[in-house]
Amino acid sequence: MSGQIVTRFAPSPTGFLHIGGARTALFNWLYARGRGGKFLLRIEDTDRARSTPEATDAILKGLEWLGLDHDGEVISQFARADRHAEVAHDLLAKGAAYKCFSTQEKIEAFREQARAEGRSTLFQSPWRDADPSTHPDAPFVIRLRTPQDGTTVIRDQVQGDVTIRNDQLDDMVLLRSDGTPVYMLAVVVDDHDMGVTHVIRGDDHLNNAARQMGIYTAMGWDVPVWAHIPLIHGPDGKKLSKRHGALGVEEYQVMGYPAAGMRNYLARLGWSHGDDEFFTDAQAKEWFDLSGIGKSPARFDFKKLENLSGQHIAAADDAALLHELKGYLAAAKLPALTDAQEDGMGRAMYCLKERARTFPELIEKAEFVLASRPIRPDEKAVKQLDTVSRGILGSLTPQLQNASWTRDELEAVTSRIAEEHGTKFGKLAGPMRAALAGRAVTPSVFDMMLVLGREETIARLTDASAEGGN
Repeated sequence: MSGQIVTRFAPSPTGFLHIGGARTALFNWLYARGRGGKFLLRIEDTDRARSTPEATDAILKGLEWLGLDHDGEVISQFARADRHAEVAHDLLAKGAAYKCFSTQEKIEAFREQARAEGRSTLFQSPWRDADPSTHPDAPFVIRLRTPQDGTTVIRDQVQGDVTIRNDQLDDMVLLRSDGTPVYMLAVVVDDHDMGVTHVIRGDDHLNNAARQMGIYTAMGWDVPVWAHIPLIHGPDGKKLSKRHGALGVEEYQVMGYPAAGMRNYLARLGWSHGDDEFFTDAQAKEWFDLSGIGKSPARFDFKKLENLSGQHIAAADDAALLHELKGYLAAAKLPALTDAQEDGMGRAMYCLKERARTFPELIEKAEFVLASRPIRPDEKAVKQLDTVSRGILGSLTPQLQNASWTRDELEAVTSRIAEEHGTKFGKLAGPMRAALAGRAVTPSVFDMMLVLGREETIARLTDASAEGGN
């Protein structure tokens, strides 16, 4: 198959963007983007009872947060029903499909009898070879005329060659008696019309491929390259479900994972490139291929996700990280940053992003720059501010008035004051953290002083050194 590669993601809008769906979308996006191809989006909204506009919005928002951009308009499968029906009638005209007048009751009666006699319950329509002149004036479905002997081979890039005996396949319904197309027909027609060259989807669709190939063949259309990927399991090896934790992509945004960390983690979930764990989008696009996808289900591991997220936060551009942090606050329905807080976060980002694995951890470390005077120390920090440490802070502040505001100078001044009081700087760090941040765990004291500046640093130390300053 030559020409441009075209992949697609085709979710049903019956709920949020599931983590498994997000990974399918990512694999399709990486495969197309890494080869100069197109990545298309189709909403499979033919199930009118369960499809909702809210679910479509949730899917689009999830993809947007993950940074998976698609080419062209979003295609609605339901809107193309006339085209699907047209293909069913084409197949009928070619003799590749036939009208079947068997009612549901007759089909059910056939199956019950077959079960009772221990025969195959695969329905063989008595109308398959009936003379059209014998057709009654009654409702009918259109069925595909499936070959009854030989085999269908699904040449799958992940599962290998999968062979299915044609006598195991029934004559699939293409058009219902009310004239509406079935999902299996719609998928094939849409993929063909959209020019899809590679169908990368969950392996729960593997058996569908054999039946869908019948439509491709009958229409004389190119069969796409198949790649059926294993599902995602929880840490216990069972299919991922609510009991394992969050299933919807937007929940991961609300929990404070960065999108780049999520992309990296999902890419590694069932696909590998040597021993590489941490990689950029550019590397993922360059490396991703179908041969790297494993055959067994991948296990979701929150610790690995946190670890990769921390690495992506540390590696991120400060301004981009601040932008994504604001998106997190909005998604988690937390108060937005004031202009002053945003300015402070921008200056502090270099010392906040090391060792923060999620945005809540980043915000916890940023308390010193988000808080305003008077700083109210928490329980652990209060213990650091005894009479002795307050006295040392009191003698430190005048020395800082004229110090040049550089890390080396600040380290020299604080070490000298500590020495004069017969202690080491390590003993002074705790009270300084309590005074500057009101917390016992913070970025380096000197980073906080540099970010806060001379005036604010001295004001906070003065507050803390005053008697009863907590």
